Amino acid sequence: MPDEDGHPSREEMSLLTVLNALSDPLRYAVVGALLREPEGTARTCASFNLPVSKSTITHHFRILREAGLVQQVDRGNSRAATLRRADLDHRFPGLLDLIGANL
Repeated sequence: MPDEDGHPSREEMSLLTVLNALSDPLRYAVVGALLREPEGTARTCASFNLPVSKSTITHHFRILREAGLVQQVDRGNSRAATLRRADLDHRFPGLLDLIGANL
């Protein structure tokens, strides 16, 4: 069962859900940007400069969070996202390597 913020546990992460989340070019770009950052780097949603409205950004990050790709933490009036590398590498070995090789 996802936690109170909608993050699934490692065991609840589904490959179909993860691939569906990655099928959108903007969400794929967000994951790619986080992959290029040092492990554990947290970035605010606005820092990605996505060419969409604030409500659409919120939607995209909800999809990423609910798929288990990112961990989000509230920071006052914004949220910071961190790539869940360890969980993704454990659950889907090689997936992040494939994404990184295709950036």
